[in-house]
Amino acid sequence: MDPVPAVPPAHSLRRAPIQQRSADRLARILDACAELLDETGYENLSTRAVAVRAGVPIGSVYRFFGNKRAMADALAHRNLDRYAQGIADRLAELPATDWRPVVDAVLDEYLAMKRSVPGFVLVDFGVPAPPPEGAEGPVTDPNLLVAARLTELLCAHLGLVADEVLGRAVLVAVEATDALIQLAFRSDPAGDRHIVDETRAMMHAYLARVLD
Repeated sequence: MDPVPAVPPAHSLRRAPIQQRSADRLARILDACAELLDETGYENLSTRAVAVRAGVPIGSVYRFFGNKRAMADALAHRNLDRYAQGIADRLAELPATDWRPVVDAVLDEYLAMKRSVPGFVLVDFGVPAPPPEGAEGPVTDPNLLVAARLTELLCAHLGLVADEVLGRAVLVAVEATDALIQLAFRSDPAGDRHIVDETRAMMHAYLARVLD
């Protein structure tokens, strides 16, 4: 039997899939959610429309998700896993002697996902809407999750120690890069190349403080 693919964290799901068929159905639901985000936007997204697009009964959607926010949150977590894996694949081709190509790989993978992954422009690593009032459980800023994963990847590849100084620097770089790349894609659907170049230069100059 094929291994069950990675699934979103348990807090995003009402019930985690155990069998391959269930995991495949969850993947189809998330794929449909991503496609509809591009077509209709988050506000007009509905669980029923996702069920129709995925070709599953509406009950299958509610088996995993209580509402569309939970579904979008699961998609965001899947995006982060795919982003981290894409970076890891890029880093496997790079020597560990220079940090600048490593930082370039982090930015280039993000740009590639922005340009090619369905739904990513609206839901990258977080849901584009505040949690409902009275929502239970902790709400973690998506950029904190991204920074933590990137710090882990950088340390593993470059042989660094994940201390407070490095973690804070990566978080600041993530926040600044997020804002600038959003600006680049507002200016140009493919990402304004001049703003992307400025973003890359900013990342190099700022991170040199802790990586040189």
